[in-house]
Amino acid sequence: MPLRMPSSARLLTLATLLFVPACAAPDASDSGAAGTTPEVRTGLADLHDANRVPGLEDRRFSYGEYWGVLLPILQAHDEFKVDVAGVSAEGRDIRAIQWGDGPTQVLLWSQMHGNEATASMTLVDLFHLLGSQPDHPAVAAIREGATLTFIPMLNPDGSERFQRRNAQGVDINRDARLLATPEGRTLKAVRDAVEPDFAFNLHDQNVGTRVGDSDRGAAIALLSPPFDETREVDARRKAAIEVAGVIVQAIDPMVEGHVAKYDDSFNPRAFGDLITTWGASTILIESGGWEGDVQKQYLRKVNFVGLVAALEAIATGSHEGVSMALYDDLPYNGRRFGDLKLTGGTLVFPGLPAMRADLMLNFRENLSFEGGTIAEIGDLGETEARFTMDLAGMYIHPAGSALDRSDGGIQITLGSPATFRVTRDEAGTDVVWEMEQDLPDEVTGGLGGAYANR
Repeated sequence: MPLRMPSSARLLTLATLLFVPACAAPDASDSGAAGTTPEVRTGLADLHDANRVPGLEDRRFSYGEYWGVLLPILQAHDEFKVDVAGVSAEGRDIRAIQWGDGPTQVLLWSQMHGNEATASMTLVDLFHLLGSQPDHPAVAAIREGATLTFIPMLNPDGSERFQRRNAQGVDINRDARLLATPEGRTLKAVRDAVEPDFAFNLHDQNVGTRVGDSDRGAAIALLSPPFDETREVDARRKAAIEVAGVIVQAIDPMVEGHVAKYDDSFNPRAFGDLITTWGASTILIESGGWEGDVQKQYLRKVNFVGLVAALEAIATGSHEGVSMALYDDLPYNGRRFGDLKLTGGTLVFPGLPAMRADLMLNFRENLSFEGGTIAEIGDLGETEARFTMDLAGMYIHPAGSALDRSDGGIQITLGSPATFRVTRDEAGTDVVWEMEQDLPDEVTGGLGGAYANR
């Protein structure tokens, strides 16, 4: 949800509204470095620069747009075997792609949650590398040691809407036991056909998640899912933990200190857990947030570096003996910050006394600040947020859908859309900026400018 300001107020944005990020992060435009040695780090980072495929600069893309970019790459190289593995609830093809000649079977799937698109973009770049550079040492090693099976965009109906669940309203990642959805049945059928030795469950997580008890945002979270409630580490989990250690070595120079570990409680409905139970060494990769990387293009690159390093280690067996402490010592995902705290202002209700109050806003699309809702009202002095906007001396006027009139009175209900204006006067005539629902992307106003230039 963008912010809009009257033209007369736009020049006052940065001077009048103090916009403070909760923590600083390295510049998202920095190409970074990755790998287990300086030479490999430079090589993997440069490898992505050379193989990044244009056409997916916006992380919200349709089913047709995605396959319009990917299919020509696959069709240009005979090494890729493309099959329709299943059909979504709304009739869209779910494709499985196989590549490689090696004995170790690896299964990778992305976007089982339709609004988690980072890894789907990364896989396009990976396919370009595998097809166009067969003699690259990493590609040759992976091809000879492993056979890779991919299911990009497992949830095409959800992806079409950019929503988490499928068209039937089901979270596919909670359908591994019942297999009620066609998408869940497709993943299970491919798993049964491949019988993978390793599996990669590729997701995005909330961008407000911190690393442990620090103020650092979790750019990437990793998990070796357990095979039962005991959470014991057997041979298959040990192998997954070693591969996770390879990923840590590869990506930490790019997102130093911003890597966490996902909660490892066993979930008998989740695909990652049950695919481990069914015999695979499974690695969950969750892409969180990187401030300034609104379209997750930098994390797209981080994923590429981590995946290439992991796949090469699996194919060559070089993950064996990698210290498990690289994974075990990662802090768990910690607390979640709210997205935007408005502090110091006076809240003005129609027909009610004005009062000093802070507001916490959370956004459906946290990085682009779209789909805002009111999460909390009151004294939020110690409440943590990714960004804080100081509205001291100003007035906040909720309007439209932010106001609940269902019981005959007027009130703000938590979870209501964040629709309001900020003014210099209690009467509400001297408007500084407005927040409204569903403004077009190009209307950024104060928040867009401050966010881009913080």
